[in-house]
Amino acid sequence: MARKIILDCDPGIDDAVAICMALFDPRLEVLAITATAGTIDADQATRNVGGLVHSLDPQRYPRVGKASPSSDAAVVDDGLLHGSDGLGGCELKISDRQHQPPSEKVIAELLHRFPNQITLVCLGPLTNLARLCRRDPAVLTLIDKVFISGGAIRVPGNATPAAERNLFFDSVSAAEAFESATTKSLVPLDVTDEVTFGVDLLEHLPPKYSRAGQLLHQMMPFAFRTGHQRLGRELIPLYDPTTLMAVIEPDLFTWQPMAVKVETKGELTRGMTVVDGRMRPEWPQNLEVAVDVDAAEVRNTIIRALRYAGQHT
Repeated sequence: MARKIILDCDPGIDDAVAICMALFDPRLEVLAITATAGTIDADQATRNVGGLVHSLDPQRYPRVGKASPSSDAAVVDDGLLHGSDGLGGCELKISDRQHQPPSEKVIAELLHRFPNQITLVCLGPLTNLARLCRRDPAVLTLIDKVFISGGAIRVPGNATPAAERNLFFDSVSAAEAFESATTKSLVPLDVTDEVTFGVDLLEHLPPKYSRAGQLLHQMMPFAFRTGHQRLGRELIPLYDPTTLMAVIEPDLFTWQPMAVKVETKGELTRGMTVVDGRMRPEWPQNLEVAVDVDAAEVRNTIIRALRYAGQHT
C-alpha cells in the first residue's frame, strides 16, 4: 500500500525535483503539498506549488496549502542560486484555484482524517510544523513520522559557517519543531552534500516532450550554471530529492539516535544544530540522524525516479 505523505516545502529547484519524483512514485500517495517561505517569499512559494502541480498534472491532485510569512525569519535572499522566482525563471502558469487554506490548517485536517498514517516530509524551513505545535498540539500525536531536510552535524553550514539554510531561516520554529512530541528523522548536509550530480544528469532526464521533462530541462541547466558561477561547483547536491529517498529507501542511509537542539539567539550561530555528544549526555535523545549514505545508489535511484516520472506525464 502506498505511503501517505505531505510535502511541506519552499520551492526551490531541488524542492521542485522532489515534487516531480513524489507525485509519480507508486510507493507514495501525496495527499498535500504545503508551501512555506524560505528560498522565496511566502506568496511566491504558494504560486510555485500551485504552478508545479498544474504543470505536472498528476493523475491525483494533492491539496495545496498557502504559505504565510514568518515573523521570526532571517532576512535572506536565495535568488542568486534559484532565480527570482525560485525555479530558474521557468515562468510557470499559475493555477486558477482561489482561497487556498493556510498550510498548517491543511496539515491538521489531513492528520485528523488519517490519524497515524501520514509522514510529514519537511523540505524547507519548519515554520508550518511549529505553527501546528502552537495552534493544535494534540494533533502532533497523529503524525506517523516527520522527515526533516536540514541541519549540519559535523560539517559547515551553507547559510553561515555554523548553520544550514532551512534551520537558519526560521531558527525559532526549528527549535520548537525539534522539541515537539513527534518521531523525527533528520537528513543533514552531512549526507545530502555527498549525493552530487554533474552536468551529465541532463542526459538522463526525461524527454523534453513529457511534462516532467519539460520542467526539469528548464530548471536544471540554471542550477548547474549558477552553482558553477556563484559557488565554483562542478557538481551540485540535490538536498530534497535525497531526503525524499530517505523516506522511500531508509536502508540506503545509516541512522543514529541523537539529542539535538537548534540555537536561536547566537550572533554567529543562529540556526546551528547543537548535539549533546558528552560522555554523559543531559539532553534526551529526540530524533534519529542520517550519518552516512550509499551515495552512488541514492544518486542512481533519483535518476530512475525522474525518468519514471517522465513516462507518466
